[in-house]
Amino acid sequence: MSMLKQVVEGLHGAQIEGLGKTFTRLGRIGFWLQVVLGSVPLVVMLYVFVFSGSVSGPRSGLPIVGLLSLANMLVLLFTIVWFYRYAGLGKRIADPQSRPTESAVLATVWTGLVASSLGILFSMVVMLLEVGQLLFYFLSAPQAGIATIQTVAGVSSSWVSAVDLVSLLALVQMLAAEVIALVLGLWLMFRTTQVAGEFPKAV
Repeated sequence: MSMLKQVVEGLHGAQIEGLGKTFTRLGRIGFWLQVVLGSVPLVVMLYVFVFSGSVSGPRSGLPIVGLLSLANMLVLLFTIVWFYRYAGLGKRIADPQSRPTESAVLATVWTGLVASSLGILFSMVVMLLEVGQLLFYFLSAPQAGIATIQTVAGVSSSWVSAVDLVSLLALVQMLAAEVIALVLGLWLMFRTTQVAGEFPKAV
């Protein structure tokens, strides 16, 4: 019986160590993927904001788009830091002396999932608003071609430029980074629930 108990304990220990390695590996993968995908949109939006004073470029955009874009960037920065934290959490899980409780691990993963979901929501809303406004500009242009400069209601002038397309590309990249974060977070949640019984009980 003692040998069987040792075998069972060894299997349980291997499962929890495997979970720790999963957290460390996916934490690093998610961190670097988000850094790569998120750095380009941040640089592009910073460039556009510095030279035009707005994240929507020379085209006059809705004020809410700028606020949502800023909130989206902040959420992306948060998820990048959170995935860096996942890597450290994986080392703690693998170490029996510093192993956190199941509720602490699940709370950490849930926080990352909520942040990723918020980022996806912000990206989708901004993309819908931006594409809808661009569609309005193109539909109001002469059908024989696209005017470079348009006068809206004879008062203000606005134009569609390459910056608008670059901004949309930046939003797509941010959305891709947030979707990757959500998928990896869901996998970490699934792996955590598989070995939930091996965590130390909360005191």
